Amino acid sequence: MNDMFKNILLWVVIAVVLMSVFNNFGSRGTQKSEALSYSQFIDAVKSGQVQSVVLDDENGIKGDLQGGEKFTSYAPNDPHLVDDLLANGVEIKAQAAQEESMLMQIFISWFPMLLLIGVWVFFMRQMQGGAGGKGGPMSFGKSKARMLEEDQIKVTFADVAGCDEAKEEVEEMVDFLRDPSKYQKLGGKIPRGALMIGPPGTGKTLLARAIAGEAKVPFFTISGSDFVEMFVGVGASRVRDMFEQAKRHAPCIIFIDEIDAVGRQRGAGLGGGNDEREQTLNQLLVEMDGFEGNEGVIVIAATNRPDVLDAALLRPGRFDRQVTVSLPDVKGRERILAVHMGKVPAADDVQIKYIAQGTPGFSGADLANLVNEAALYAARMNKRLVSMFDLEKAKDKLIMGAEKRSMVMDEKEKRMTAYHEAGHAIVGKIVPEHDPVYKVSIMPRGRALGVTMFLPEKDQYSASKRKLDSMISSLYGGRIAEAQIFGWEQVSTGASNDIERATELARNMVTKWGLSQRLGPLAYSEEEGEVFLGRSVTQHKSVADETSHTIDEEIRSIIDKNYERAEKILKENEDILHAMADALMKYETIDKDQIDDLMSRRPVRDPQGWDDSAPPNSGVKVPSATEAKEPQAPNINTAKQN
Repeated sequence: MNDMFKNILLWVVIAVVLMSVFNNFGSRGTQKSEALSYSQFIDAVKSGQVQSVVLDDENGIKGDLQGGEKFTSYAPNDPHLVDDLLANGVEIKAQAAQEESMLMQIFISWFPMLLLIGVWVFFMRQMQGGAGGKGGPMSFGKSKARMLEEDQIKVTFADVAGCDEAKEEVEEMVDFLRDPSKYQKLGGKIPRGALMIGPPGTGKTLLARAIAGEAKVPFFTISGSDFVEMFVGVGASRVRDMFEQAKRHAPCIIFIDEIDAVGRQRGAGLGGGNDEREQTLNQLLVEMDGFEGNEGVIVIAATNRPDVLDAALLRPGRFDRQVTVSLPDVKGRERILAVHMGKVPAADDVQIKYIAQGTPGFSGADLANLVNEAALYAARMNKRLVSMFDLEKAKDKLIMGAEKRSMVMDEKEKRMTAYHEAGHAIVGKIVPEHDPVYKVSIMPRGRALGVTMFLPEKDQYSASKRKLDSMISSLYGGRIAEAQIFGWEQVSTGASNDIERATELARNMVTKWGLSQRLGPLAYSEEEGEVFLGRSVTQHKSVADETSHTIDEEIRSIIDKNYERAEKILKENEDILHAMADALMKYETIDKDQIDDLMSRRPVRDPQGWDDSAPPNSGVKVPSATEAKEPQAPNINTAKQN
């Protein structure tokens, strides 16, 4: 930025100097003169007031009066002017048209071209980041890698939690960078590259920074998309320049984030830009396999798409070690939360273990965001400490979406939403092997009018057929509750996503997971193709028409079986359905403790944080099974809203 400012200032100074020079050449020091009309000029001549005049080729007149005053005038083509001047004793001088200096002529001729060149240079410097050196207009092939010195990297392995196995994998590299001779004496070679793979937010970049921080070596960081530009050959040139810089600062680490942007499988792209990307990848392959191990340059890359990378990039000698950074388990989440909670003032009631158990599937970035959202919520409430309640509110926001309190639903739609969500919860509570119901809400969140949230009690890595069937039954619980209470003609479109998810589960059970006895343990796929190409380009049918018909029948069979089971559950527990809908109408959100009360047909306790100013004995009471033999649908027009 400073270089660009200096260059702009230099151009301004040059322009000012040139303007001053040309102004000095073109201007003449003249005394202020009076402009006379031609009639006034003739009268002055005839009255003897004019002492001398200077006539030029363009009929201009300059002169002096007898009193020393100067004047100017303009004469038409008057053939008697000179005779009149001579007759009245006026001194006459003739002046040829003033010729412009050679310098001025050159300037006028070349000024447009110089202006265009100046504008071009300015914009090129703007695009390339300044003049000369690494960011100059001729530096397209220079690497954009940003180097961090060893004293700039403050991250260590203590800041990385929840991925112990991944840290163990890379400790060897850190030891090599600290003391390479220990390995070289025995003829050992450290892996030249390590590829970190895993879902987004699991800490791949943080782990790479921790490696550099522990090893105390320079750290070059660049994104895979920074290699390829609009100019041909730029990517390969940048790869060469990056490795040259790394060798000069060895031992060091090169970290390429999102390497799938440049390392995709060759020959799999479309369009002319593919050739430039392939050249960049080829140069990267050569550089990684070309430098000696004792040069101390280690390449670390990160991606969440290892399936699209070129096979040559993964072979031994290049990225010959793959470090999987997976989602943390409950112990890992607990350690990650401990790291982030150490940065905020926490209340005594905060139980990190409980939060970790209630956040399965959360990545490290998700957990960091959860703590930050809790701190923001506590600040909005003018609290001094972050409490467990704040963390629960933040978790609900991340899982279910932000509450839309400004969205007002009418009484009928709100009650239908209450029955819909109650249907999900009741079926999910009764069917076997289903995740426990955590919370049910009819508060609009995100794009949903209501939400039923299930949270597993522990980390799960597979699912049984019974569990999948139960999930399908629970997904249809909302649709069935609407039809059962309000009639088929009043069923809403709120179950569209439920139907899609249930159908997708059933289809996967038949075509991917081999859970159909009729079709057996075979995998069927109607479309095949590389995941990074448009499906419309490579899709082709690989299933016979008869088999496809059988697949549809099996999917229908699974759906019908679980739909009928959900219908039976809701008919047998219609009293609980009414009571849960009433509780939702009153509280808007109920938690697992209230759901347990409802399922046990006990009076519902007030949720945490509920306004105690509510009228006494306002708890919702679930009728006993004998009291609810013939339940009636409530009158939605007169239902009370609290």
